[in-house]
This record gives sequence, structure tokens and C-alpha cells, in this order.
Amino acid sequence: MNAHPLVLPHATCLRRFILACLLSLAAAVHTVAADAPPATPSIPAPAEILKTLRPEHPRLLATRTDFDRVRKEVITDPHLSAWWTKIRGEADRILRQEPVKYDIPDGLRLLSVSRNALHRSYILGLAWQITQDRKYADRLAREMSAVIAFKDWNPRHFLDTSEMAHAVGIAYDWCWEAFAPDQREAMRKAMISLALEPALQIHRDSASKGGWPKARHNWNQVCNGGITLGALAVAEHTPELAAELIAAAGVSVQIPMAEFAPDGAWSEGPAYWNYAAIYNVAMLAGLTTALGTDFGLSGLPGFAETGFFPLHITGPLGRTFNFADGRDSLLRAPHMHWLANRFQRPQFARYQRDAASPHPLDILWYNAELAQRPIPAEPLDRHFRGAELVTLRSAWPTNTARPGAVDSAIFVGFKGGDNQANHGHLDLGSFVLDALGVRWASDAGAEDYNVPGYFGAQRWNYYKTRAESHNTLVLGPDAEPDQDPKAAAPILRFVSRPEDAFAIADLSAAYARHARRVHRGVALQANRSRVLVQDEIEAKDPTEVLWFLHTFANTELQGSQATLTFGKSKLWAAILSPAGAVFDMMPTQPLPTSPQADNRSLVGGRKLVVRLPAAPKTRLAVVFVPLPAETRAPDPASIHLKPLSDWN
Repeated sequence: MNAHPLVLPHATCLRRFILACLLSLAAAVHTVAADAPPATPSIPAPAEILKTLRPEHPRLLATRTDFDRVRKEVITDPHLSAWWTKIRGEADRILRQEPVKYDIPDGLRLLSVSRNALHRSYILGLAWQITQDRKYADRLAREMSAVIAFKDWNPRHFLDTSEMAHAVGIAYDWCWEAFAPDQREAMRKAMISLALEPALQIHRDSASKGGWPKARHNWNQVCNGGITLGALAVAEHTPELAAELIAAAGVSVQIPMAEFAPDGAWSEGPAYWNYAAIYNVAMLAGLTTALGTDFGLSGLPGFAETGFFPLHITGPLGRTFNFADGRDSLLRAPHMHWLANRFQRPQFARYQRDAASPHPLDILWYNAELAQRPIPAEPLDRHFRGAELVTLRSAWPTNTARPGAVDSAIFVGFKGGDNQANHGHLDLGSFVLDALGVRWASDAGAEDYNVPGYFGAQRWNYYKTRAESHNTLVLGPDAEPDQDPKAAAPILRFVSRPEDAFAIADLSAAYARHARRVHRGVALQANRSRVLVQDEIEAKDPTEVLWFLHTFANTELQGSQATLTFGKSKLWAAILSPAGAVFDMMPTQPLPTSPQADNRSLVGGRKLVVRLPAAPKTRLAVVFVPLPAETRAPDPASIHLKPLSDWN
């Protein structure tokens, strides 16, 4: 799910930090949880760090007591029983499969092999712990014999190495009793030579060379998380190496954990929140079960709030606002159970309980008592500061508590943020829109990671990464690229009230080549029954404006109005300003001025377009109204506009 990182230069990191601080002070409306002040992490010196190491196995993420409890609960708890039935079925299927083989199909990544081995370690390890049936441990031993015989775990793409260390660490720890001494010794030697020693060298070199120990994105958490679990698994046999690695990881991981502040969001998008957070949590959970403490890391600002990110970024269809590189599928995140337990948030546990696939960690971390507590009232709208994201909705699902349930409510995800965020696109000002059980305005997500230069010089040549493929503006269509890749867009104002809500983003930096000021406001109006998207542009020179909305709906155009239809659901759209503007349709393909000659990967859909001629000042306002059965569209003249400066 990852590839080469886009490493932010130091100056950009400083700029984002200052921006986040200023935005934290300037936020107009925001609710802060009345939690205890966050702890300050205190990482011991390597000579002290293993003094509290639990001597027996298992000690990674769960102890013997935990497995004893789970062994009983999978019989008595209906959720755990259902999950265990699925997991045991998967374990039985794995018994009939051959172990993984060394394979780098794209010439870069062993990652799919590492993830397959990790999946099998968890499934077979849990099956052994619950049943004590040796067939599961013996099959896992075959898997481990295969991976420890690999020539390497592909350290040039260290995610692969880290995930394999995670896989071997879980297998070694959970099935320690079932493995013969010579099997354990072989696994230890492979862990040390193929993962721990290379990781320690990277940490030692990072002061001069940088790399993932200095990264502010998911690579840091994944690499430190997997390596920490591997080090904890074999720590008593290589204490000096393990202690130095664990201490270094404890310092290093604080860099990306700072990105959760202040509200728990993740600027790499929902998919990479899931990836970063599961490894972040696995690292903290492993430290806690093996050493009795996470050294205060879980108390870092924003981390207690991060479970709110998937709650609010998921719309009523169970689809996320999938900005950056990622799909819009429902997040399945067993670490939500751990976060629920750590911070006593029943809503986190409920979210994952009802979304679970399941994963063995769902079974280990599920707390039935917590999940059944009354859920505190959740605000309809949220501004995630720092990442500069806003979600607005007309209601939370009422027909069911399941987060993935289709519901007719209106949902809008609206993005400011920073174009230099890792895995980011040129999508400042973009939005998605759900209503009546349909996603009317969609985000295309990631391009194929293996296209030439996707994580390098050609990134902004691909349609899916450019502003023209998002639900935002393009000014001066001959501009290259079509938003400034170094631009950031703060949310200037955010207001949430029972009857309405809005947010205004400053997009000026994205279009500075052509405009002095570009502001976009998105509002949920009229008792949260309609959505208004209003842009105000002050051009330096008269500049053509293109407004885009990507949709999979059938669309009927009637001048300044359009009716979008999907099945029996309808959405009415109207251009309220400027007078004389009309809708048009375009295929989801690059503009003639774009550097990419074709559009291989965005299949289906079309673009609703507003094209405005050059003008020094432009106010472009488009309203959307869901039309339930037998409901007529309103008269556009009845909808009155105000300048964004008067939105209050």
C-alpha cells in the first residue's frame, strides 16, 4: 500500500508546523476534549530500556493471560465467536496453501510477499493459541522456514523488511512453545541479520543521511513499528542490539506522531492513516505488553483524538473522503479497539466492531463492555486543524449503527491542506459529496504506483494527481502544473451550528501565478438540506476559469441547471453566479494542454464543467439539492448569495 516516500524538506516541515500553530489559535469554532494533559515521552537509555522485559513468551501485543481470556470469550461473546469462526476458516485454508516465495514482480517491492507472510503469522498464530492444535503451528513453522531462507528481506525498500520482521516476530513469539529450539534459533539469526542489524545501521546513519528514521510520514511508523516488534521478540538473546534499536525507534517515531496534532487527522489520506496508525499502535502495544510501558508515547498531542479521523472522514455510504493516494473503501482498523481501550472511547470500539473483517487483533483487543457503553453525542461537523480538512453532514446514520451502512444523509468532505504532503495530489479545494445513498462528486484516488516517475519528477504529469482530475478549479488551463506543488491552503473559517455549517479555504497560494486571491467556501444550508460551493477569484490578469466535478451519475444539462441521476436518486445543481454561465460535460481525460497524452487508468465517469471567460473578478457559485422522490427542484432565484466575507 506504499511506495517511495515524498520526503518533505526541512523548510517545508517548519512552514507546516508554524501554519498548524497559527491555525490552532485562529480556529473560530472547535470543541476540545477535556482530557488530561498529554504525557511527555521519556525514552530510557539503551542500558536501561530492557530492565522490565517480560521474560516469558508470548509478550508481543498479548500475553498468556490475554490468550487465556480470549480462549473463553470466543465461546461466550457472539461477536468474537463469529469473528473466530471466520479466522479459523481462513487458517484452515492456509493449511492447504504453499509457503510464500521470494518474488519482486515490479523490480522494487517484496511487499506483497511480506504482507502475505504477516497475514499468515497472525491467522495461524491465533489459531494455535486458541486451539493448541499443532497443525497450525507446524504450518506456520513451514512459512517461517521459507522466509528465513530468503537471501534478504529487500532492505532497499525497507517497508518490506519491516513487515517481514513483524511477521517473523509474531510467529516466533506466539508459537514459541510449539517451535523446536533449533527452529527458534534459526528465526532469531534471520531476524538479526536480515532486519535488526540493517535497521540499526540506518538509524546510526540517519543523522547524516536522513531516510525513514527522520521521515514525518508512514514510512517512519511502519519501519520503526515492525523493527521494534522484531527486536522485542528476540531481545533476551541480543540485548544490546535490541535495546539500541528500541531506544532509537522511541525517539524517531515521535517525528511522525507530531503530525496527528492537534486533532488526530493524517495528511496522507485515510488509506495511509490506516497504514501508519496500525504500525504506530502495534509498536506502542508491543512495548506495553513486553516492557510494561510505552514511555509516554501514546500521550503525545493528537494521538488520543486520531480515532475520530476515520469516524468523520467516512460518509453515510461507508465510503471515505479518499484524498491523496488511496481508495474510498471503508477503513477496517483493528487498532481502533486498542485506541478505544487506551482512551476510553466507546465510539472507536463501536466503529470497528461493526466494520471488522475481522483480523486476529480485533479478537485480542475487542472490549465488549466498552463497545456496549452509550456513545457520546458526536458533532455533525469537524475541522481537522493542521491537515486542514473539514467534514459536514446533515445527520449521522439513523437506520443502523453500522459505519458502512448506506444512508440518505448529506455528507461533504472538503480539503485545504498542503500539496507537499506525502502521497498528496494537487487537490487543494477539492470536495466529495454524498446524498440519497449516492456519491455524486467522486475522487479518483491513486494512479498506478509503477508508472514512470510517479514518486519523482513526473508525478504532476499524471491526470489523477493534477487539479484537473479533482473537484476543484483550474485557472489558466495552460498553466503547468495546474496548482503550485508547494502551495498550502488553510481553512480560514469554520462554523458549525444546528441549522447549518460552512468552511472557507484560502486557495490563493495554489493559483498565485494567475490570481491575487482565490477563496472557496463550502456550506451546508437550509437546515442542512442543500450544499453551496462558492468561489471568489481576483485575477492578476484576465484568466479563464475551469470548475470541475467528477461524477458517475447520468447528467442532463439545461443551461445553468443540471440534473444528476443515479438509479432512482436525483441531485439538482444550479449555477447561481455569474449570470449567463452554463454547465458543460467533458470526459475524464487530460485537457489538451496537459502533459499526459492519454488517460489509461480512470475508467468511467465524466466531468461536470463550468467554463468562464477571462475576467478580473469572478464569483462562481454552484448549489446542489438532493431531490427525494416526488420533490421538485427549487427556484434558483430563491437562493440568495452573500460574499464569503459575510458568511458568519
